[in-house]
Amino acid sequence: MTPRASRKGGADSRCPSCSAPLITQWVGNTLALKVSTDGTPLTPAEQTALRTPNRLIWCLTTGPHRAPRLRWIHTAHPTNCPHPHVTEHQCTAPPTTLF
Repeated sequence: MTPRASRKGGADSRCPSCSAPLITQWVGNTLALKVSTDGTPLTPAEQTALRTPNRLIWCLTTGPHRAPRLRWIHTAHPTNCPHPHVTEHQCTAPPTTLF
């Protein structure tokens, strides 16, 4: 049985290679993606510079009574969104194995 996407928010964890703090979460309902993002909010200029076809920008919705939740930023996403935007983690640490 395939695990379903969690509605309980993201788990705080660290990158096993560089120990950077990450927010890891299953995003989506039918074909969910497991996303690990850096927790640092990005400016609009940083979002434009970091966005690629293989590196998406995510909206981190938060609230006083709910866990943080990642949402994909798409064309219908409001330009004046009050939530922080983060990007997928790309580790910069050198590989630790030979394979």
